[in-house]
Amino acid sequence: MSWAERQRADLLQQTQSLTQTPPPVLLLHSLTDNEGDWSILPLLPYLSSLFGKNSSWLVFLEEETNVKVTKLLQALRKFDRRKEWFLGKPLHDEESTIIHHYAFAENPSIFKYPDFSAAWALSIPLLDRSDDPLKSDFTIDLKHEVALYIWENGQGPRLTAVPELCTEPEHSPTAQHCATTLRRPAPLCGEPVKKEDIFVAVKTCKKFHSERVPVVKKTWEREASLLEYYSDHTDPSIPTIDLGVPNTERGHCGKTFAILERYISDAVPKTSWLLVVDDDTLISLPRLQMLLSCYNPSEPVCLGERYGYGLGQGGYSYITGGGGMVFSRAAVVRLLASDCKCYRDDAPDDMVLGMCLNALGLPVTHSSLFHQARPEDYSRDFLAHQVPISFHKHWNIDPVAVFNRWLKDESMSTSTHGLNKSTKEEL
Repeated sequence: MSWAERQRADLLQQTQSLTQTPPPVLLLHSLTDNEGDWSILPLLPYLSSLFGKNSSWLVFLEEETNVKVTKLLQALRKFDRRKEWFLGKPLHDEESTIIHHYAFAENPSIFKYPDFSAAWALSIPLLDRSDDPLKSDFTIDLKHEVALYIWENGQGPRLTAVPELCTEPEHSPTAQHCATTLRRPAPLCGEPVKKEDIFVAVKTCKKFHSERVPVVKKTWEREASLLEYYSDHTDPSIPTIDLGVPNTERGHCGKTFAILERYISDAVPKTSWLLVVDDDTLISLPRLQMLLSCYNPSEPVCLGERYGYGLGQGGYSYITGGGGMVFSRAAVVRLLASDCKCYRDDAPDDMVLGMCLNALGLPVTHSSLFHQARPEDYSRDFLAHQVPISFHKHWNIDPVAVFNRWLKDESMSTSTHGLNKSTKEEL
């Protein structure tokens, strides 16, 4: 049973003691055949038609959100269900950030958006009004985009804070008043994947051999058992491998597909998992080993931070490359057996792979623990309840210090206790 199915079973069990009719509990990934259902906004008119007449609230939860249904109902009763309400636990940006398209650049902290892990809710009158076209082709940070969509340039409501919607650990003494909490510890579904079963591919180029590669070597390379650097220039001192694909200023599709071909060839040891990262990606391989214990490598698994393109018009999802793209061997074999390939060497590799996966009917699996940007680009409260796996970009930061603060564990142990303990102390 998946985490989402366990969540639904728990909610339905709790509602058995209620006098009113139990609420419907929907799983977004199985609601319709639309690949973009996870992005919620294209679904709002559909949800309005389903529940607009017989419901008061639409509440969204994450898989890790623990809910006390009675307390949640008590919290919602404080608000007049006949009015337009957008409820949640507010997050805000400390500084303007690229992942939010530098919104509210003069004072980014004034705009609040919901922490999805705490749950968030729309009143039905607000849901019934939400039928405007989407403002952007890209879905990057859904929680911020949802808040912008509902705010509608000041025509709609801002997010209202609900203290009972929390991200405290489930059994924390400070969570007594909370209707929602977070399940802890971090997911561990079995023994962590052995590091010998993960092949790591680092994309680099000659101009970054002396700038970025040393950061990888000072930080996370030592945790890799099988790792190769792929460049446009062979440098035995690193060493790097020239795949015969010229370096491009952007996109790198040709290089990535050459990596996929090499991965299933006899040139490298056979492993169940492939991790593809940029040379300015910072990543915790022990935490990745833990996360991968939740997935079956004999299935076509494609894992990372999910973005979307054109989801309101039948588009596709893709794993954004900077945070790290993880593929099971089965997924790589399926990809390369298809007719999908780069239309140019400098095409965006992550988006081309997304189009390929969509054409094959293979899902992109999202984890919020991978990050396309730097820690500074995310809300402090959002990161406070995470054990992150990756960050990306060296711009305006000390990348070694960032790694040591956010991704390095005291003992580099793969035990769940060790990961949570060290991360909490550093926060």
